[in-house]
Amino acid sequence: MKKTLIVYLASTLMAIFIIGNAKAQNYPYELGPGDIVEISVWKDESLSRTLIVPPDGVIAFPLIGDIKIKSMTIENLRSKVTQLLAAYIPDATVTVILVELKSLNAFVIGKVNKPGNYSITMDTTVIQLLSMAGGLNPFADENKIHIFRRINNKTIKIPFDYSQVLKGNNLEQNIVLKRGDVVVVP
Repeated sequence: MKKTLIVYLASTLMAIFIIGNAKAQNYPYELGPGDIVEISVWKDESLSRTLIVPPDGVIAFPLIGDIKIKSMTIENLRSKVTQLLAAYIPDATVTVILVELKSLNAFVIGKVNKPGNYSITMDTTVIQLLSMAGGLNPFADENKIHIFRRINNKTIKIPFDYSQVLKGNNLEQNIVLKRGDVVVVP
């Protein structure tokens, strides 16, 4: 019986992980403070830079000056630098690489074993974050968990029923977390 339960839980968690990964690919990563990017211009090494996105999200780049890159995707940044450099270097080939992702954090508060601020990846799901927080403590109300997310200066409240997800039901509620999400476990 114990072995069957362990196999069932492992299978459920694997399915949750796979579903979470599939969903994550629909959301391109937006740069945030602390992220490290490398911008290279082919055939002009003097323009290559490795930069940390500052809190205001504005970087300085040779020839083109200041660029607000906070909330840009890697592709948006590449296009913007290419466009601005075109006045100086026609047909410039620009490469942008996300060297280190540092601005993705989510928070867990309430009845978990290790509440706090956690670094997440682009495909971290609710169940994975709860696992990082040491799981629910015995007093948690697993049916009334909520995720609070800021969208366009408004906070939305997303319900999450832990017990249903563990049973393999309603897996769509095991959403991929975004920067700044707060998971509340009552």
